[in-house]
Amino acid sequence: MSLERAKEHLRKYGRDGDVMEFDVSSATVKLAAKAVGCEPARIAKTLSFEIDDGVALIVCAGDARIANPKFKEAFHCKAKMIDPAEVERLVGHGVGGVCPFGVDDGCKVYLDESLRRFETVFPACGSSNSAIELAPAELEEIIPSSAWVDVCKLQ
Repeated sequence: MSLERAKEHLRKYGRDGDVMEFDVSSATVKLAAKAVGCEPARIAKTLSFEIDDGVALIVCAGDARIANPKFKEAFHCKAKMIDPAEVERLVGHGVGGVCPFGVDDGCKVYLDESLRRFETVFPACGSSNSAIELAPAELEEIIPSSAWVDVCKLQ
């Protein structure tokens, strides 16, 4: 189960007990904000893209959108989201629960600058009804192979 993979990853950092599970869906930014009780911008959505050497997962603020020119400059290719039917196979988490924790080999995680303006954000944890509250710096620590990028614009 995808939720268990995310928790297993978080367990290595002593944070698996901080995962929140909801009785309602948190599969979209709007639903997640309602479930968590925060503004939608503080939901850290994870978007999955095909890049030349595999999969790029971009974790960004809930009110951010990919800026195509910035994406192309950072990754040297056009921003092409992974087909929703292929996300679980390539990432290890299905649409609605995609997160940066416990992902498949070949996935590179990037944290967008849009997250840094918040004290804490709420990424999903592998299911369509879960989240965890983390500071952007904690995200960087918990995903040691991650890198910061500036590929988004605010809506």
